[in-house]
Amino acid sequence: MKKILFAIISLVLLAGAVFAQPVDLEMYYYKQENQEGLKKLVAAYTAKTGVKISLLIVPNDADATMSARAAQGKLPDILQMQTYARVWEYASKGYVLDLSKQPVLTKVVDSSKASVTYNGKQYALPMDYAGIGIIYNKDIFAKYKLKAPTTARELARVCKTLKDNGVTPFAGLLNENWSAGHFITLVHTSLLVGEKKISVEQFVADMKAGKTSYGVVDKAKLFSALDFYRDNMDPKAAEWGWNEQQAAFAQGKAAMMVQGLWSYGAAIGTNPSLNCGFIPYPVFDNAKLNKMYADIDSCFGVSAQSPKEKQAAALAFLEWLATPEAQKIWIEDYKLVPAFKGANLSSMKQPFQDLLASVAKNGAYPWAFASYPTTAFEDGCKNGAQQYMFKKVTGDQVIDSVDKIWATAVKK
Repeated sequence: MKKILFAIISLVLLAGAVFAQPVDLEMYYYKQENQEGLKKLVAAYTAKTGVKISLLIVPNDADATMSARAAQGKLPDILQMQTYARVWEYASKGYVLDLSKQPVLTKVVDSSKASVTYNGKQYALPMDYAGIGIIYNKDIFAKYKLKAPTTARELARVCKTLKDNGVTPFAGLLNENWSAGHFITLVHTSLLVGEKKISVEQFVADMKAGKTSYGVVDKAKLFSALDFYRDNMDPKAAEWGWNEQQAAFAQGKAAMMVQGLWSYGAAIGTNPSLNCGFIPYPVFDNAKLNKMYADIDSCFGVSAQSPKEKQAAALAFLEWLATPEAQKIWIEDYKLVPAFKGANLSSMKQPFQDLLASVAKNGAYPWAFASYPTTAFEDGCKNGAQQYMFKKVTGDQVIDSVDKIWATAVKK
């Protein structure tokens, strides 16, 4: 009891020290979709505690930036990371603190902990459950008497009807490589798990051991899906980045976009009257095999390079994120599904309810790319898929590149 009482008193004194003598923190984040929501979250915390948090956004190729900062011993105090491989990498290099014994970890859904676990310990706070699929404009679909497609054939018919009526099927985004990277891994994982019946864990282990290839799936189906997606975008999609994609969808110039629900928040920020739905991208003609591509997306870690007082302040911020006040901002303003137990999602719009209902009914395919070596996803999948969409490389060249990059990453 004395030990427990001492621990409680220590936590109270620590919290008092943080709030009595506020320190300035730096937070790195990569989610550019709804920056205003994150700013509101941080502003609320500052107003409550006096702790100022400056935000640093690095939306693309953040690994190189963070590696350079780490080499200088100057990592930001709070790090927003993609789950799985990025957490494993940072934990193995000693960049982030072990959070296993932090009280806030007891407040997250147990199944979410795997996404931030390395060698049996949790090195980050899992924050949002997200899905990647088709966000579609329900009003445009209704205008042309279209139903949300549940199979690949139905999707092809929907696209033809839209094009026949002068509507672009997909708001594309090819000028930035990350969206193409998400798409190729969505299709690859669907084929791997849904058709080949190979688990992501087994595939990653076999790739690490050099026993298989990224081309273990049906390559013809994989790259015909990329062809179909590109051919149903706006002709200028190669020049389009995030802003152009969001504008095209928000303005009703395109009926669909293959994206994570994080982009829905940005779209309705531009056009609040958008009436949208969210469905799995149908890779197969068998509707039962088409599932949401969904998993824990991002997490927050605390830099092991920061001074102790800043680490304490950063940990206090993570604890605050589990409070009803913070969760309300996260859900209503940041527009993301939190990983905390008992989160009240009743205020979330229809696409979020579609995600949760689909996963509850049919399950989901995990975000396999989050388990790849960082370079395999960044350089192999993202760049490879983008260059394939630009018709600069063949499908076989993409597969060969991913295999070689993966093998090199394993040797390091």
